[in-house]
Amino acid sequence: MGKLPVLTAQEAERILLISGFQLLRTKGSHKIYIRNKEKIVIPFHSKKTLHPKITKSVLEAENK
Repeated sequence: MGKLPVLTAQEAERILLISGFQLLRTKGSHKIYIRNKEKIVIPFHSKKTLHPKITKSVLEAENK
């Protein structure tokens, strides 16, 4: 994988929902998404981009 794109939480959420994930629950500013038994946690902090490790997990989950 080359250089990772910079994603906001809203962009990552859109990618996950299109990929078949469903919102499982919300705890504070974090939303937990699930597809089959795979879970991904996205922190929603205003005007901040996601950490590259979170971006990588979202993009890998999209391609599965």
